[in-house]
Amino acid sequence: MLEPGDAEAIQSLANDKELADTTLGIPHPYPEGAAFHFVQARRDAALRGDGYSFAVKRKEDGAFLGIVGLHVNKTHHMGELAYWIGKPYWRNGYCSEAAERVLQFAFDELMLNRVYAAAMTRNPASYKVMEKIGMKFEGILRSHIRKGECYEDLRHYGLLRTDARGY
Repeated sequence: MLEPGDAEAIQSLANDKELADTTLGIPHPYPEGAAFHFVQARRDAALRGDGYSFAVKRKEDGAFLGIVGLHVNKTHHMGELAYWIGKPYWRNGYCSEAAERVLQFAFDELMLNRVYAAAMTRNPASYKVMEKIGMKFEGILRSHIRKGECYEDLRHYGLLRTDARGY
């Protein structure tokens, strides 16, 4: 889970224009103090069982790398997987490893039936994570969101409990 002490690293890493450009929920510039409020909101969501956000930290030195989160819809027993890794740590497999562990949490601990995720079509690194962890491509929603002044197409992926590896 995210801890209040993670806010400084979140603030620093999330304030990267290139990261924000292809991440659905990160604005640029990242507002000063927003990380503290984000951490508190995600801790409150976990207490309600509505969502969980986990700090991705490097095993060797505990460096904060990013976040993998799960927004839970209790009515439909499903969750939306979302993640980001700070630019200095890209292309090292950290996101895939952390996302796979959150999938295990979703199916084993929360007993969800479905986990889904989306990525902008122009962000292949993000949807490759989904593919690597076994999620199935479900289609493209055209001009589904607006990022800045542009409408973005989203690639959607999903995984059912019955399809999941080892769950």
